[in-house]
Amino acid sequence: MLSHHQVLLFLAQMLVLLVAARGLGALMRRIGQPSVVGELAAGLLLGPSILGRLSPGTFHWLFPADPLQQGVLSAVAWLGVFFLLIATGFETDLGLVRRLGRSTARVAFGSLAVPAVFGLAVGFAMPEIFVGEKSPRLVFVLLMATALSISALPVIAAILTQLDLMRRNIAQVMLASAMMNDVVGWVMLGIVAGLAQSGSVQFERLLVTLAGLAAFVALAFTLGQRGVDLLLRRAREHGGGPAGAFTITLGVALAAGVTTHALGLEAVLGAFVAGTVLGRSKFQHDETFAVLDRITTAFLAPLFFASAGLRVDLGLLADPRVAIWGVVVLAAASLSKFSGAYLGGWSARLPVRERLALGAGLNARGAVEIVVATVGLSLGVLNGNSYTVIVLMAIATSMAAPPILRLTLRGWQGSEEERERLERERLLGSNVLVRNRRVLLPSHGGPNSILAARIIDLAWPTEAEVTMLSAGADVPRDDLEKVRAVFTARRFVHEHESRSTPIAAILKHAALGYGAIAVGATDVRVAGRLVSPVIDDLLGSSPLPVVMVRCGTHEDPTHAPAYQRILVPAIGTGPGRAALEMAFSVAQHTGAQVLITHVITSPHRDREHAFPFWSAQPLDVGVQHNRAAEQVVEDALSLAAQMGVRTEAVIRTGLSASQEILKLVGEREIDLLVLAANLRQLSGRPFLGHGVEALLEEAETTIVVVTAPAGWSR
Repeated sequence: MLSHHQVLLFLAQMLVLLVAARGLGALMRRIGQPSVVGELAAGLLLGPSILGRLSPGTFHWLFPADPLQQGVLSAVAWLGVFFLLIATGFETDLGLVRRLGRSTARVAFGSLAVPAVFGLAVGFAMPEIFVGEKSPRLVFVLLMATALSISALPVIAAILTQLDLMRRNIAQVMLASAMMNDVVGWVMLGIVAGLAQSGSVQFERLLVTLAGLAAFVALAFTLGQRGVDLLLRRAREHGGGPAGAFTITLGVALAAGVTTHALGLEAVLGAFVAGTVLGRSKFQHDETFAVLDRITTAFLAPLFFASAGLRVDLGLLADPRVAIWGVVVLAAASLSKFSGAYLGGWSARLPVRERLALGAGLNARGAVEIVVATVGLSLGVLNGNSYTVIVLMAIATSMAAPPILRLTLRGWQGSEEERERLERERLLGSNVLVRNRRVLLPSHGGPNSILAARIIDLAWPTEAEVTMLSAGADVPRDDLEKVRAVFTARRFVHEHESRSTPIAAILKHAALGYGAIAVGATDVRVAGRLVSPVIDDLLGSSPLPVVMVRCGTHEDPTHAPAYQRILVPAIGTGPGRAALEMAFSVAQHTGAQVLITHVITSPHRDREHAFPFWSAQPLDVGVQHNRAAEQVVEDALSLAAQMGVRTEAVIRTGLSASQEILKLVGEREIDLLVLAANLRQLSGRPFLGHGVEALLEEAETTIVVVTAPAGWSR
């Protein structure tokens, strides 16, 4: 148990390390470098190299040679790398990694094989002053080969995140290659440890490790994924919220870390795999990654990186032999890793800039290398000289990687496919409604439900899963099959609730992580209701945006829509933005032209102004109205331009917004009308506004109405 003084020292250590790491990290960001460079430098500053020489008393008081004290600080530091790997897993795109599989395998092989050969050569050539007293030369040579082969997945992940490169193709290849480097590195370290301790390799243990690792990865992405989905779904059903999801995330990651550590590998590999599985779950809470990322980047990761340099003593470099061989090891490590990664990228036919980036990024060895050095020191394979050389090589390569990587990729936009993917991700990330989120489709069949399915399939990205929900015992199977047949290019799930009422079933599922609810209006309107009891209740109580589709009189939902002209009013509200996204997304897939309109209610009737309008034909309905309308339309046109949609913009003035829109529908032969409604409750039923309800009554064209609950944000 820690004494009062030991607790005081532990808190003081964390305070000093955190302040130094965050301060130097901020300084690095100000000069255009990732903060991880400053965080690594903080360890050197506070270690025996600087603080230990400038103020030995302060250094020995703050970082005493007490195994228990050092162990507590080391545990917190490793918790930082554990969290960092969970967060990295969340951002790993397995689909993208699979598509880049050939490139990844070749880069991983090259970045392992070439450094291993260099490591063997350097290990044989180094003088005896670097070999541990009781270590055979062969064991020392194998450890050097391991040290030069390994890459630091945590450091590479931090660099890519801070350079905002994580979603790039080259980043995914780099991460997957680094993970393979680490796996092979840990296996090699196990072989070296076995030789050092017993003089022979325990092949049975090695086979168990490799077989266990293969089984762990296979189970993680099959049964493990189902188990994670089940846990997170149960947490949502029971109102666990972000706290419940975060607890499950940490629990699963810790279990995975325990498993890989028991297999003889590092716990951080389990954390990485667990993070990937957790991030892929469709029931994961949106806030989990944000909370995880804040804790990691603001507190735990800086402590980890800063603590890496505390054992490094630059004073040993005063010995010319240590200094010279330190340069040799650094040069051999950098050259071999760079050339190996470059050759791997060349064999995979990657562009020259990406090969250079792989060489720069995979050179970072960071704290993983320090662990290898620490193990070698504890086994007696290394001594103080060789330990310092390896650790300095690890820190130097980690500090050099970010600026070289940034310089290498400056101005590099990647392939056309990658640019299109990144732009698409950027647009989807800025959307409020049409995003890569699951859509819930309550349905009992019928033309409106089929058309709702078709419009959702057009508007939402193909990565977004659709769940069709049916409730009750009288579900027409043939009609539901027609809805199911709409979705041929996306993941589709059908769930049925036989014991719940339709509205109860819908609201129960709405809490399971969907982005929106899409529903077809009932074919026959119920007297005294906006639409029907179920849809009215849904509009009034849904915690999510609702997209309601009403089939036009000339629409045939059994055939794919071929819209030519879409009209969407620009109103400048949250639901209004969502309606624009719906209209533009449908237009992207149908080639339709979108008419953006804004109606100013005014006694001056039947005035129409094509955009831009104010400079040519100023309206006499008030300057403030003019400016507001201009801004709303400009924002809509800007979004349309980003999405590559053909548009026309007009402004109308009149006594009634709905009547002016209805005129435009007839004059321009509009196929699809997309409306936004600010939902309110009126006389016990949802109220969409006089204009929207009038258009639902009078317009014969197909209408999509987008509503959102009060206080809704994406």
